[in-house]
Amino acid sequence: MTKFRWLILFGPLVLFAALVVFLLKGLGSDPTELDSALIDEPVPQFEASDLYDTEVLYDQSILQEGPVLMNVWATWCPTCRAEHEFLNELASRGVPIVGLNYKDDSRQKAVKWLNTLGDPYVINLFDPKGKIAFEFGVYGAPETYFIDHKGVIRYRHVGDVNQRNWSNKLQGIYQQLVEEAK
Repeated sequence: MTKFRWLILFGPLVLFAALVVFLLKGLGSDPTELDSALIDEPVPQFEASDLYDTEVLYDQSILQEGPVLMNVWATWCPTCRAEHEFLNELASRGVPIVGLNYKDDSRQKAVKWLNTLGDPYVINLFDPKGKIAFEFGVYGAPETYFIDHKGVIRYRHVGDVNQRNWSNKLQGIYQQLVEEAK
């Protein structure tokens, strides 16, 4: 009986302490730093049609001519819309970006979106069911993958690409990939 008495007295306290430690650990984490098993791995094999022309098919080889950014976007994603102007700016500076249109139910809606907001993508892949995104380990849009000249995923950014995070971190990663490609 005395063994159970200690459990009854201190069990809730131990459980509470474990919960506090778990929650405090989460407070210190950065939600844009999601681990990816694909970092330093070749891009997954895939085949996808072009967003504009269903007759044009692409495979993973388009991501082996890097460095290149692969940006996962969707018309239903408000954060994608927020980052889009900056992606247009990056494209105008010569940063090659491949778009992966993620889980949009309509090509026409996606094309209209790009015609309205501008198209920063050198190639735009259509992934209506999210199969390609799944192979990359996408959690949601937007996500941007930095892929080197050998077709190896070197970095994954979760969330929007904007002037602040480009200047603070992402530009350095991209510039390193450019230097390595020389």
